[in-house]
Amino acid sequence: MRTKAVAVAAATLLALGLTACGAEIAPGPAAAASAHYPVTVDNCGEKLTFSHRPARVVTNDVNMAELMFSLGLADRMAGYVMPDDKGRVDRVAWKDGYQQTSWLSRKSLTKEIALDAGADLVFAGWHYGFDEGSGVTPQAFKALGIDSYVLSESCRSGRGSERGVMDPLDALYTDLTNLGEIFDVRDRADRLVADFRASIAAVPQPGRRPSVFLYDSGQDKPYTAGRFAAADRIIDRAGGSNIMGDLADSWVTAGWESVVRRDPEVIVINDYATPSAEEKRAFLKSFPPLAGVSAIRNDRIVVMDYADLVESPRNPAAISTLAAYLRTVPAG
Repeated sequence: MRTKAVAVAAATLLALGLTACGAEIAPGPAAAASAHYPVTVDNCGEKLTFSHRPARVVTNDVNMAELMFSLGLADRMAGYVMPDDKGRVDRVAWKDGYQQTSWLSRKSLTKEIALDAGADLVFAGWHYGFDEGSGVTPQAFKALGIDSYVLSESCRSGRGSERGVMDPLDALYTDLTNLGEIFDVRDRADRLVADFRASIAAVPQPGRRPSVFLYDSGQDKPYTAGRFAAADRIIDRAGGSNIMGDLADSWVTAGWESVVRRDPEVIVINDYATPSAEEKRAFLKSFPPLAGVSAIRNDRIVVMDYADLVESPRNPAAISTLAAYLRTVPAG
């Protein structure tokens, strides 16, 4: 998702408990089929059946590549599509996964990329690679004989173009569990989910819940996180309150009037290359309508990486990092 998506330090990421089960990049069994198959999983309300373990997966964007890497599935990938600005990949425990597969494109996912890579499965999401306007959809890949798996954070709600059908952390656990079934690494997936749940449960909470505005991009109107975006749960589990948490969508456009009226105490900037986090900060601090907002008056602006704030195995570390900041926010 080019979701117009303080960066987490290496020590924070590695302290998460992403040790044996989370960080390993061990190759899977060589056999493409076993008694485990066929398997069926529920993906965004659709039943997907796999007769064998996919062997040439193409992922879209950093978060989906890292979901695969965190499960030790780099050897099942034909490659990943990811812009230059979705990196800081040297800071993650599973960074070796990037060296074990191919960077197929720094541009958008296309049918040609998947075909040229010999893909048997495309792992992407709505507005994380899949888009009706471009014709890059699961249906289009099915017509080419390529299976698709949709990122659960991006599931369509059925009401229109809105996305989100479950708690965003449940979406993370669902995808890890489903991938565990699809690739016959369910034990590894279950350990990783248990580690993530325990890490999040152990995060100390602030004495009160500061209000938080997630700023992704946009000057005429802000692009932000509704209640089905991973960022909403990250803010919530870190001990904050997302001021746009009443919006029944994931990543969504709002209005500056709503931001001013809800007067956030903290602003979280979603950091990716263009525009830079510093350019976003400069805009927010110089934008006249925001001058009286508490977060601007008190200079409480936190920068976090894109991959921390979309559904990814970086979410538990992001919660810990943001919680540490929110505990420093005074009342009033």
